[in-house]
Amino acid sequence: MSGSREVVTLQLGPYAGSVGAHWWGMQEASLCEGDSDEAIRHDVLFRPGRNPQGRATYTPRLILMDLKGSLGSLKQEGSLYEETNANRPTAWRGNLSTHQEDPSPANPFLQGLSRPESSHGDLASRTLPGGKDRHPRLERPNEAPKASGLESAAHAWSDFLRTPLHPRSVITIHQYNHEGDSSRLEAFGQGEKLLRDASYQDELEDRLHFYVEECDYLQGFQVLCDLQNGFSGVGAKVTELLQDEYAGKGILTWGLTPVLQSTIPQRNFYRLMNTVLGIVTLSSHSSLFCPLSLNTSLGLRPEPPVALPYLHYEASLDYHTSAILATALDTLSLPYRLQASTLSMVHLAEALTFSGRKVAAAVAAVPFPVSHEQLLPDALSGHQSSLPGTSLSSCGEPKGAHCFAQSVVLRGISKERQVSRIPSGAEPKSVLHMCETGQEVLARYVHTVCPTTFSTSHLLQGPCRIRPPYPQYFSPLLNKDGFLLEKPPQTLAAVESVPVFTALQTSAILRRTLGRFYEDLHQVDVRRWASFFSVGVEMDDFLEALEGLRTLSHCYRESGSSDHSEDETD
Repeated sequence: MSGSREVVTLQLGPYAGSVGAHWWGMQEASLCEGDSDEAIRHDVLFRPGRNPQGRATYTPRLILMDLKGSLGSLKQEGSLYEETNANRPTAWRGNLSTHQEDPSPANPFLQGLSRPESSHGDLASRTLPGGKDRHPRLERPNEAPKASGLESAAHAWSDFLRTPLHPRSVITIHQYNHEGDSSRLEAFGQGEKLLRDASYQDELEDRLHFYVEECDYLQGFQVLCDLQNGFSGVGAKVTELLQDEYAGKGILTWGLTPVLQSTIPQRNFYRLMNTVLGIVTLSSHSSLFCPLSLNTSLGLRPEPPVALPYLHYEASLDYHTSAILATALDTLSLPYRLQASTLSMVHLAEALTFSGRKVAAAVAAVPFPVSHEQLLPDALSGHQSSLPGTSLSSCGEPKGAHCFAQSVVLRGISKERQVSRIPSGAEPKSVLHMCETGQEVLARYVHTVCPTTFSTSHLLQGPCRIRPPYPQYFSPLLNKDGFLLEKPPQTLAAVESVPVFTALQTSAILRRTLGRFYEDLHQVDVRRWASFFSVGVEMDDFLEALEGLRTLSHCYRESGSSDHSEDETD
């Protein structure tokens, strides 16, 4: 474990659980592939262990908090460490009566995984130290059950979680309902108040100590947090605790919002106020904060979700939208998870967040548009005006906005297609075709498109691997490896991997995005929503956060800019 640079992940809320379920599935899929020089260091996110029966386990270093109704068929203690009744000590010799709630039925996909031939048992990796045996399921990646019908059958994120969890992962919140109109965790103050409860705080700290104390070199924490509901307040208290208890460690927080559906005014205002409070508090307590969503905008005015050229996703399904965000997150987070990389979470954050710019925006091309035979210089030459991809941070179209700093990752380009082979005496098509390595091609391309931006770049041969229950929402123009075809084939094959391009940016476009949040709430009388302030947030604190948001937006003003927004000409 020496030098593993471990990370503890926290998932807070049902949509964070959806994104996490797909993300852990991608980690498991990558564990099935052959070793390479650029292999992902899986010990960053996973921990080896043994259950009471002595069987080796390999589970995410994860703490998740969610409402009871969001957990579906997932057991709080997990499935790897169950003890038989015969092994449990009993001191009472009298009669026993058992009152047991009927469990939620597992969907057919998970029931398929529980069969002996595709056991949902120990997740052990060929990358484990000491050469531990691989799990049989990891040696037969093509034998996993098909995730047919999950669009209609997935009622909770646990319905498409295939990765077994450690017993210390799940913390269940019982005070609030997942569904219905009463007892909802819908306000920031409710979430903050939860973490002031000694029982929840003690339980969280106990789980943190368990994971942290076994780390050789802790990089820091990844926090996946719902932004639109009361879990925004939970995340504020969690990141404040991490900042106080683990000073100097990286805290990368991803604020997650599903595609917005509600047209009820109260819920829209609650959502926007939760979002504003979340952005201000989470960014102040984190090394870096990045919102992730397929919404074009998170403001009061509804807009259609973003269109992705080669994905035919259903915006109303969290099962679909969370898979897209998980795919982007898997690539965005690679710089501090690679075997060969010396970049840590802290260094990545410091490279992006100078001058008070604690909020970053994500851009992704899922999949990166490239044909099977196309060379990397040719593929990149088609994107000379701006980086490929779509904003996944509800910031609108990033083209034309100045970028202060960025971390770029491109994965899924094999070594033989990374550079151009120019015949002797031939004139190269462009400066990209003159580069000698793929990493040089990508770095030169990024510098050409963003010449005044401080940029880091990583190029990986391995694509993003996907397995059931990842949705098959891909265009018929993609082959099984995620590469573009000229026309759809006669027989469609399930997509098993995709090349992905991502950029994590501190961009001037965030000035407009954050400023619009301020304008939306500054122009209305928030006192109309007294119920929001009756559960823990004081009016003065909210107005102070609103001014903090305005100040934060000014950090993204370009030097020498002469434009003035309405709120600046007060």
